[in-house]
Amino acid sequence: MLSSRLSRPTIRCLFAQTNPQASCFGNHLIPYNCRQRSTDVSEKKVESLTLRTQSNGVRTIFLNDPKRRNALSLEMLQSLKADLLHNGDEEEELRAVVISSGGPVFSSGHNLKELTTEYGRAHHTKVMRTCSQVMMLVQDMPVPVIAQVQGFATAAGCQLVASCDIAIASENAKFATPGVNIGLFCSTPGVALGRAVPRKLAMEMLFTGEPISAEVALKHGLVSKVVPEELLEEETNKLTAKICQSSRSVIALGKACFNSQMNKPREDAYEQAGDVMVHNLALKDGQEGIRAFIQKRHPTWTNTLDLVDDK
Repeated sequence: MLSSRLSRPTIRCLFAQTNPQASCFGNHLIPYNCRQRSTDVSEKKVESLTLRTQSNGVRTIFLNDPKRRNALSLEMLQSLKADLLHNGDEEEELRAVVISSGGPVFSSGHNLKELTTEYGRAHHTKVMRTCSQVMMLVQDMPVPVIAQVQGFATAAGCQLVASCDIAIASENAKFATPGVNIGLFCSTPGVALGRAVPRKLAMEMLFTGEPISAEVALKHGLVSKVVPEELLEEETNKLTAKICQSSRSVIALGKACFNSQMNKPREDAYEQAGDVMVHNLALKDGQEGIRAFIQKRHPTWTNTLDLVDDK
């Protein structure tokens, strides 16, 4: 009989194929390298720039700087990062994260005033490094992170959408990487954009700065669904409600595996994914789901990494 609670070394062994450096974040998994990257940037929380709420397992992070078009200033990035990493009493219930905003602009990207020479190279480096940390954290989170896009998403704002696991956009939403037009090529947004859409579309967006519509974004995979603006929140709620019905630990395992195998050769990817499925079958939640299906009942999840008897 295996221990009902996996130790950290056992967790790292179980997730070796997906995240060799994994550790616990609450009862979730966060890569050690992500946690280490977070230590060299201040965790200062600026309450006015993001608003964090959580209900029924869904954490909503609202970008709250409409006067500056929800620009991803250093303070905004630090606030967003703190909200993503928040580990309060409700952490055990966390199943999904939604990033949203208000007004005609989802996010306009970096605050250009911070990128002038008055701030200096060290500050510029800190802004870019923090932004990259936030984008990687979104993808390293053990729960799905969803962008709810109601308006323009440009430059690093577009990067944020591209970094999220799922994006639901209103019909009037638009997406652009217009840095080239002001002499600052969107190189870091291009990292996320180039992994979300076909290469030629990414290059066209980066070289011209021209925006694409929500429908074009949907066609090429930048967003998952396009809905009328008045239905945007409703559709997001439907999606998160469906996600919340599944086992938290199984989703964490699956997300880590999916992201890890994408950049591997096909044979290596299948080998890793096969091993992960075998690990998944060793989880109590893996066996509970199968038994519930056979017995035609709803599963009762533990939402943990607890293992069944070793046979």
